[in-house]
Amino acid sequence: MRERPVGPSAFPVIPPLSALRQHSDSNMAVSIAKCLASYVYILLISLIFPHVFADNAVGDSPHRRFEYKYSFKGPHLTQSDGRIPFWIHTGNAIPSSDQIRITPSLRSQKGSVWTKSPVSFEHWEAEVAFRVSGRGRMGADGLAIWFTAGQGLEGPVYGAADQWNGVGIFFDSFDNDGKKNNPAVLVVGNNGKLFYDHQNDGTTQSLGTCLRDFRNKPYPVRAKITYYRKSLSVFINNGFTPDRDDYEFCTRVENMIIPDTGYFGISAATGGLADDHDVLSFLVFRLAEPGQNLPPPEKEIPKEEKDKYQEEFENFQQELDKRKEEFQKEHPDVQGQPIEDLFESVNDREIRQVFEGQNRIHLEIKQLNRQLAMILDEQRRYVSVITEEISKRSSQAQSGQAPTHEMETIINTQQEVLRNLNEVRDSLSGSLKQLAMGQQQGNAGGLGSYETVQHFNDIKEHLHVVKRSIEHIIQKNVNPAEKVKCPELPPLTACLSTTHFVIFIVVQSLLFFGYIMYKSQQEAAAKKFF
Repeated sequence: MRERPVGPSAFPVIPPLSALRQHSDSNMAVSIAKCLASYVYILLISLIFPHVFADNAVGDSPHRRFEYKYSFKGPHLTQSDGRIPFWIHTGNAIPSSDQIRITPSLRSQKGSVWTKSPVSFEHWEAEVAFRVSGRGRMGADGLAIWFTAGQGLEGPVYGAADQWNGVGIFFDSFDNDGKKNNPAVLVVGNNGKLFYDHQNDGTTQSLGTCLRDFRNKPYPVRAKITYYRKSLSVFINNGFTPDRDDYEFCTRVENMIIPDTGYFGISAATGGLADDHDVLSFLVFRLAEPGQNLPPPEKEIPKEEKDKYQEEFENFQQELDKRKEEFQKEHPDVQGQPIEDLFESVNDREIRQVFEGQNRIHLEIKQLNRQLAMILDEQRRYVSVITEEISKRSSQAQSGQAPTHEMETIINTQQEVLRNLNEVRDSLSGSLKQLAMGQQQGNAGGLGSYETVQHFNDIKEHLHVVKRSIEHIIQKNVNPAEKVKCPELPPLTACLSTTHFVIFIVVQSLLFFGYIMYKSQQEAAAKKFF
């Protein structure tokens, strides 16, 4: 075996530190120069061939074109005969000028709307704005958005036909399987042969799902459904903000095969529980891949249909001008004002209803206050008559004959009744003051919902104080009457007995609370269809 020589040449030679520094500096300078050269090269290429980088910047985002024949949106959503242009509605659907109520909040209702003409887009996108609202903690059954080969006008699947050929996006609000996974959004496809699995909420057939609470939101809930390159994507705007583009990803289904030609539709249904299912807008866009031109839009609608729409528009315009002239003749003081200022908005209507309710309560309490003042006057006269009679009998009666102790008890009882009635009157005066303050604040800048509720709670508390005071009066006034026998008094023509007073107060209280409950029910029923 050959031995390694031992000596200076056996170990590696370490260069000095200064040489290492010079070598690293030279390498860094070379690398910086190479980077600068590459940047300059890329800049020159981008200036020479700008279209290459422009295509990369755009990416794969498709081109969109709005299709009005497959869409609807307020505020002038319906025609004069109640129909929706290019759409048909069936069942319990109720179209109006600004929305379509697919089903009202009644039990066992079904409704739907469908496009009249079939859709033959290879790629498309639909944006839907809707509201699902109800009084209960849970709702039923839900709402569905369809793209199917045929119009499923009526059936058991959210108000549309079963065994559909296409795809349905279901907004299920009722938990049939008891797994506490509702409200939910499901994507369910069908080839026309499958029956929908209601008992399991379609979970055995869903291709994609996400949990989203879409009931009773302050703003409309929005759904964006995109079918592009055989991929179906669903995005949801939860309705907590007014931002229309604040979408969140829900689910995506790859390799989704749907019919080449089909119909768009929206349906809803209610069961043992009920919700209002309102659709505010349904907008359809045709999509095209980058680099491909969209097909030219249809040049003209049929002449008969065009003439019909033109005639209807002219009639509507003439009727509108006629109504404007009649309104200006009837209201000469509002001429020159913008027409938008003459109509009442939703917020103005709510504030007006609050003010009207407060005015009614104010009038009722004022009337009750006047009646209590009359009762107080009668009670004072009654006490004065008793006092005079006692003074007369005490001066005429001999010692030991006049029941002085009993008469003092009666006087004390009547004085206690007077004090309690004064407390009741003070409570009513406080309620009147708070109502007046609430109205002044509302006239100054409009009441907020929290302040309005607080004022009504204060009024309710004062009414409870009135009720407790009346019960205290009854207890104080009835017990001495059972124990003490009052002396006979001369007949009085205008004296109100305690029994009549109690009956009167109880009847007034029952009428007042009944009136409040009746008005609240009427207002709730009226707001249901706004």
